[in-house]
Amino acid sequence: MFRSMPARALAWTLLALLLLLLWDATGLDLALARLAGTPTGFPWRDNGFLVHVMHEGARSLSWLLLIALVAAIRWPVGVLRRLRRRERAQLALTVLAGVLVVSLVKQASATSCPWDLKAFGGVADYVSHWAWGLRDGGPGGCFPAGHASAGFAYVGGWFVLRRSSPAAARAWLACALAGGLLLGLAQQLRGAHYMSHTLWTGWLCWTTGFAVDALLRLMRDRSGAAAGATPKLNES
Repeated sequence: MFRSMPARALAWTLLALLLLLLWDATGLDLALARLAGTPTGFPWRDNGFLVHVMHEGARSLSWLLLIALVAAIRWPVGVLRRLRRRERAQLALTVLAGVLVVSLVKQASATSCPWDLKAFGGVADYVSHWAWGLRDGGPGGCFPAGHASAGFAYVGGWFVLRRSSPAAARAWLACALAGGLLLGLAQQLRGAHYMSHTLWTGWLCWTTGFAVDALLRLMRDRSGAAAGATPKLNES
């Protein structure tokens, strides 16, 4: 069962990618944005709860949790005690890697946010985020949803926890997915992102966690094989 899990995770990853591509083909992003936006802007853009709690507060909480995970490499608590030190390090590394990947993609993106569109009182035209190199007349840098990564970056913990505590891994994954979706929805209400931006952030964070786990497993397997192939001193 353990060896079949990477193949199963890969299958889910590819299925999610297919569903995301289908979502992009539907053109629902703009339709959903119109539910929260008006020709003069997004009424919820400066809402106190969305700005101070769901944006600023959630971002600070996510960083505090990451700091706690880094500290837990040396001083584990709760379910983290079931993990080896290298696994606890992988957990913290996966979160950082997810945030970094999303940030790098955002920096290369020419897509502007919904609140920048002419349809909502801005200056930009609607251009698909897949239209690489085609500027929309706005500031760009809005794809994928960076704030949602404050929740989604933790999905990679599933790959670490599933080996020692499958139940905890499922709970961890559910919380990370729920957190990312809620943060993405809050930003969509403010006009900061389209739904696809949030969904792609979740996929990127999951795939990053998958890649980190696969790479570290490969390194351990090669190290173990090399150690097994080394002749002992008393062998002749």
